[in-house]
Amino acid sequence: MKFEVFLSFRGLDTRDNFTSCLYHDMVEKGIRVFKDDKELPIGQKVEGELLQALDDSQIYIPIFSKRFASAPWCLREVAHMVNCTSKSDGKKEILPVFFDVKPDDVKLKTELYRDALSELGKKYGSDEVKSWEDALAEVPTKVGWKLEGKGYGELIKLIVREVLLKLKGKNRHLPDHLVETDDLERIEELLDVDSMTMYVSL
Repeated sequence: MKFEVFLSFRGLDTRDNFTSCLYHDMVEKGIRVFKDDKELPIGQKVEGELLQALDDSQIYIPIFSKRFASAPWCLREVAHMVNCTSKSDGKKEILPVFFDVKPDDVKLKTELYRDALSELGKKYGSDEVKSWEDALAEVPTKVGWKLEGKGYGELIKLIVREVLLKLKGKNRHLPDHLVETDDLERIEELLDVDSMTMYVSL
């Protein structure tokens, strides 16, 4: 796969802060991440490289924020994620981040996303809006992460650790300066042994 993780986000809310930090942290750990730096114009469909990246990725991380549901391309991405995971026999999964919203907002149990979809319904067909509603209802809310009570750094550390665990065992290319977690633990053990030996010999 060209990409392992696909980040879906509303740029106005998180591009220059949380999403940017998460992306760079993942890349530094050797994770192949797709992060689209262009917001699609209204009416433009998810296609080309974006669609291919969705098809290729193994883990989808939608970063749900207050204005996420007001962007049709974000909703199209989520709909495609749900479609891909449903056909993957468990090989793909969605791990949502609830940035400044609650799971109930995403599940359309509150007015926040419902109102956004109602506005989009004035510009888009009822069938497409219904597909977005169905996709949001399918997003798992018992997995993933909430920002509540955590700083960016702490939350990003949790996300990256979980993603690495899920990708472990796959045939992944790591940059030359990185080692697998198990190797790192072994190195630390050896360093502890060496330091103890030196201390005793002194």
